[in-house]
Amino acid sequence: MARAKDNGEYRAALRKLQIELVKLQRHLIRHEEKVLVVLEGRDGAGKDSTIKAITEHMSPRETRVVALGKPSDRERSQWYFQRYVPHLPAGGEIVLFNRSWYNRAGVERVMGFCSKQDCEDFLDTVPIFEHLLVRSGVRLFKFYLDIDKDEQKERLKSRREDPLKQWKISPIDNAALKHWKDYSRARDVMLSRTSSAVAPWTIVRANHKPTARLNLIRDLLGRLDYADKARPKQIAPNRSIVFPFDLDALRDGRLSA
Repeated sequence: MARAKDNGEYRAALRKLQIELVKLQRHLIRHEEKVLVVLEGRDGAGKDSTIKAITEHMSPRETRVVALGKPSDRERSQWYFQRYVPHLPAGGEIVLFNRSWYNRAGVERVMGFCSKQDCEDFLDTVPIFEHLLVRSGVRLFKFYLDIDKDEQKERLKSRREDPLKQWKISPIDNAALKHWKDYSRARDVMLSRTSSAVAPWTIVRANHKPTARLNLIRDLLGRLDYADKARPKQIAPNRSIVFPFDLDALRDGRLSA
């Protein structure tokens, strides 16, 4: 899908999926279901724009986006998951985390904001935490948006040059490319140790943002039941773009090196 030539095609496809999202939300509200979507990925992976595409026409009363800043001194003394718990969905809500507790296995690990033992403790306990969430009735979906090094370089450059994107710039951006390999190793460990039958990871190849957005939404819709749902073929994702994580993905080049 070319970026300019097919913009109209993209908008038409997105509109159809957004209509499905509205149907889904009506179902969630009616049945008081709880949905939690976690989006992770490198700086510039497209998390913001993906969340915007999902939430654009959904009710703001039952839709929440959570993007927490760095923890306060008080929060640093708490149980690690404690500051995330108040943001979990109640009945009828869909909550999207733009980064999440997985900061500990990514930026905190790479940049030295936590100790090695802190990270090990997190990797050991997060499957238990997520199991409890799912057992309590939360429908948990974890997406990792994967881009290659050249694409990240271009997107971070665009942030610096575009005055409408400069709010995204942070000191961490400057270290993103320098620590590319470190982030790759941290990603591989995180995915390998925290993808479970109860809370699996889904990989999104996100070098082309519109394609990634459409296929992520299709994957999400396909895994949820709701009234008047489109036929499976109409919302089937491209499995070369969005696919369940497994260890083979680390070996066969489907993830950026």
